Amino acid sequence: MIRSVEDLGEFGLIEQLRRYQRSRPGLFVGIGDDAAVLAGPLGYRTLFTVDMLVEGIHFFPDADPYALGRKAMAVNLSDIAAMGGTPTFATVGLGVPGGTSAERIERLYAGMSDEAAAFGASITGGDTVEAPVLLISVALLGEVEEQRLLLRRGARVGDRVCVTHRIGEAAAGLLLLQRPDLKVPEDTRTRLVHKLLRPTPRVEAGRELGRGLATAAIDLSDGLAGDLHRLCKASRVGAIIDAASLPIPDDVRRVAAAAGLDPLELAIGGGEDYELLFTTSSLTGGSHVLPRSGTPYTVIGEIVDEERGVLLREPGGGLRPLPEGGFQHF
Repeated sequence: MIRSVEDLGEFGLIEQLRRYQRSRPGLFVGIGDDAAVLAGPLGYRTLFTVDMLVEGIHFFPDADPYALGRKAMAVNLSDIAAMGGTPTFATVGLGVPGGTSAERIERLYAGMSDEAAAFGASITGGDTVEAPVLLISVALLGEVEEQRLLLRRGARVGDRVCVTHRIGEAAAGLLLLQRPDLKVPEDTRTRLVHKLLRPTPRVEAGRELGRGLATAAIDLSDGLAGDLHRLCKASRVGAIIDAASLPIPDDVRRVAAAAGLDPLELAIGGGEDYELLFTTSSLTGGSHVLPRSGTPYTVIGEIVDEERGVLLREPGGGLRPLPEGGFQHF
């Protein structure tokens, strides 16, 4: 029986495709991390990542083109950040419906260019084709010193699990766009929708974490639960996450209350926060800031033996399995 991609799911499909990745000199890390790791100049590794945004799947048809362009570049910059790297050069592939105004595409491209430039990167070229809906594919190169490279597979038993800034804001912003009838303060609505449409890649934090502060890292694109499972699988460890320690802002709690949801659903199941989830043996517990970049982070749990799995410690102290969840295509 031939299975469909819906049967496999996004990550099942990726596992199926992994068999076609062939080893060759200069390839150090391929499928299975936030970016591929390739040979670079002496003392450095080259990073290579690609992300695609499709109208109707990742953004609404009436999305502001400039903000959309900035987000399309930001999600790639976030991958480089999770590897401890510095972004360098990008190419852009666009699929564009024939009736689209040239001004809209120019604004889209301006957003991508400005977001790249804000982190020292540059768009060098790409390709444009006609397509039934707007499609944006950004491929981004970066570089990182060999000793500062971060991977998903370095977490060790006893490490603390941490996350930068706050979580759940993008999921709450999406819920507000999907349900404009929800009654929340207007400033709450504005802040959360902005978080969804204009994520901030944590490049400076990633660079700092690569100075020996983090043992493993991943960016939160598909939700804390799913991305934590992927980091644990790569490191062959388990984890216990403390629900009471999660940095869920009041804005997210307001939206959850208005929608009749548990704010935990938005915090651990919603994607597109683009914060950094990382493990550390050197940083201290509680909520603090990284000393160089000033980036806030919160210790939300600990790494345990793989046999224990990935668990959530509830406010009452009980433990339960944390389902993988998170966003998946197909």
